[in-house]
Amino acid sequence: MSNQHNSNNRLSTGGLLIALGIIYGDIGTSPLYVMKAIILSGGNVINQELIYGGVSCVFWTITLQTTIKYVLLTLQADNNGEGGIFSLYTLVRRKAKWLVIPAIIGGSSLLADGIITPPISVSSAIEGLQIIYPHIPTIPIVIAILTLLFIAQSFGTQIVGKAFGPIMFVWFTMLAVLGISNILIHPEVIKALNPYYAYRLLVLYPGGYWLLGSVFLCTTGAEALYSDLGHCGRDNIRISWIFVKLCLVLNYFGQAAWLTQHIGQSLQERDNPFYGVMPDWFLLIGIAIATLATIIASQALITGSFTLIGEAIRLNLWPRVRLRYPTNVKGQLFVPSVNKLLWAGCIGIVLYFRESSNMEAAYGLAITITMLATTILMSYYLYLRKFSKIIVGLFLGVYLAIELSFLVANLLKLPHGGWVTVVIGSILVLVMYVWLRSFYIKRRLTDEVHLEKYTDALRQLSEDESIPKYTTHLIYMTSAERKNYIESKIIYSIFQKRPKRADIYWFLHVNTTDDPYTMEYKVHHLLDNDIIRVDFNLGFRVEQRINLYFRKVVENLVQNKEVDITSRYESLSRQNVIGDFRFVVLEKYLSLENDLPWDEKLIMQAYYYIKEVIASEDKWFGLDMSSVKIEKVPLVINPIHNVELTRVV
Repeated sequence: MSNQHNSNNRLSTGGLLIALGIIYGDIGTSPLYVMKAIILSGGNVINQELIYGGVSCVFWTITLQTTIKYVLLTLQADNNGEGGIFSLYTLVRRKAKWLVIPAIIGGSSLLADGIITPPISVSSAIEGLQIIYPHIPTIPIVIAILTLLFIAQSFGTQIVGKAFGPIMFVWFTMLAVLGISNILIHPEVIKALNPYYAYRLLVLYPGGYWLLGSVFLCTTGAEALYSDLGHCGRDNIRISWIFVKLCLVLNYFGQAAWLTQHIGQSLQERDNPFYGVMPDWFLLIGIAIATLATIIASQALITGSFTLIGEAIRLNLWPRVRLRYPTNVKGQLFVPSVNKLLWAGCIGIVLYFRESSNMEAAYGLAITITMLATTILMSYYLYLRKFSKIIVGLFLGVYLAIELSFLVANLLKLPHGGWVTVVIGSILVLVMYVWLRSFYIKRRLTDEVHLEKYTDALRQLSEDESIPKYTTHLIYMTSAERKNYIESKIIYSIFQKRPKRADIYWFLHVNTTDDPYTMEYKVHHLLDNDIIRVDFNLGFRVEQRINLYFRKVVENLVQNKEVDITSRYESLSRQNVIGDFRFVVLEKYLSLENDLPWDEKLIMQAYYYIKEVIASEDKWFGLDMSSVKIEKVPLVINPIHNVELTRVV
C-alpha cells in the first residue's frame, strides 16, 4: 500500500503532469487580468513608469512570495507528506496551543477564497468569448460548467489531474511563446527585472502604493499550492514550478513589451494586454485555450479545500463529515458535503455578482489573511527547528511587512465586494470556534468509570436467561482512551436504558494518529470470551470504515482461537452458526439539567444545532452497512445544584 500511496509523490512525468493540472490553475491564469488591472488602477493611461514598475512588482512578488516563501521554505513543513495551514499547525501545536487562533482564521479565509475562485475563473473564461460573440449569455454557461466541475470531483483528483495536465502544459507553453515573440520586439523591457522600478512605482508614482491590490492577484494561488502538497509531492511541485514560473514571467514581460508600443493611449475596460500579444490569426485559438485553462483554475482551491477539511476534522475544528478516498493514490481525498457547500456558494456568487469584473473587488482580500497566518505559523516552525533567531526574525519581519502591505492595499476592496469573502470567512471561523470550544467543554467533566467495577455484572447479565437476548455480539464505540475505562453513558445504555443481554461485549476505540496512513490495532481481553476491547490506531488519511476493520479483527481472533463467535443458542451452536453482531451508537443531547454559564450554554446550543444538519456518528465510522441502533442519551456537563423545593401540606 505504501508504494501505491507514494507513486505520485515521487518525481515522475505523471506526477509533474498531475501537478500542472491541479495545482497551478489559479496562479497560472493570472496573466489574463493582472497587467490589465494594474494599468486600469493606475489611471488607464499607458505610460512607461507604470508598465516597468508594474511588471517589476509582479516579478518580485512571484519571486518573494511564491518561490521563496512557499516553494522553497513552506513546502519543507510537511506532516508526513501532507501540506496546508492546518498541517503546519499540527507540527507546532504541542509547543504553542495559542497558534490555533491564526490557524482557524487562516484556514477559514482560504476556504472563503475557495468559494470565489471558481466563479471568477470560469466567468472570466466565458466572458472572453464575448470578443467574438458579444451577445452570448454567460451566466447559464458558467453555472453549467461549475456544476460539471464539482461533479467531476467525486472521481478523484488523480483522474482530474491527468485530464487537465496536458491542457495546462499547452497553456503554459502558449504563455511562453507569446511572451517571447513580444519581448523580441522590445527587448529593453527586460531591465524591469531591476527592483528599482518596483520601488519607483510604489513610492514615487501617484497612488502607486494602492496598486499592490492589483499586483497581489499574481500570487493568489500560492497558498493552494501548499495545501495540495499531499496530492503531488514536494519534488513534483518544485520541478514543475521552474517551468511554470518561467512561462509566467515571459508572458508578463511580453505584455509589458506590447504595452510600451501603446504609450500615451488609454486602456479601456474591454482592452486586455493578454489578448493584445496574440496575432490576429491566433486570437480564436488563444481564447479557446484560455477558456479551458481558466475553467481548470478553480481546481486548485477545490482540492485544497478538501485537504483543509480533512485536517480540520482531525484537530476537532470541524464536524465529523464523511470523507471518501476515490483512488488508492496518496492524497486523493473527496468530501461530499463540502463539495456541495462549495458548489452552492459558487452558484450564489455567480448570481449575486453576475460578471467577473464585479467579482474582482472581492477577490484576493481573504487570501492575504491566510498568508499572514501561514507566516506566523511558519516562523514558529522555523524556531522549533532550531533556526537562528536572526533568520526567524528576518523571515517574520520581511513577510509580515510584505503581506500587511498587500492587506492594507486590498482593504480598498472591502466596500466593493470584499465584504462577501469577509462574511463567509467569519461564518467559517465561528463554526470552527464553536466546534473546538464545545470539544473542551464536553471533555472538561468527562464522565468515565472503571470497567472492572462492572465486569462481574456484565458476566451475570450475559448468563441471565430471564432477560431476552438483545444480540450475540454487542458493540459500542467508546472515546475513553484508557483501556480499563468506559463512559458511564455506555453502562447506562447496557443496564438501564433497556437491559442488553449479549454473549460478548465489544468496546471499540479509534485513535487518529498524526501519521497519515497508520493502520494498527490492539486487542485487550478484559474478560475472556465475554468482554473485549479493540483500540484502532488509524492515520488521519485513513477512511473510517470501522465495520470492515472490525470484521478483519474478528477473523484474526477466530483464527488464533482467542474468541469463539459461534452462537451460544444450543440449537444454533450445534449447527456452528455464527452469532449476530449489533452496533449501538450513542448520540448525546444537551440535558435541561445543566447549569452552564451563558456563553458556554450558547456554544453548546450552537454545537447541537450544527450536529442536526450533519451526518450521524454511524455514517462517520462507516457503520451504515451494519446493524446499528442509535440511542439518544442526555449530556449533563454541569448539573444544577441547590434546587430549593418546599414541601407543603
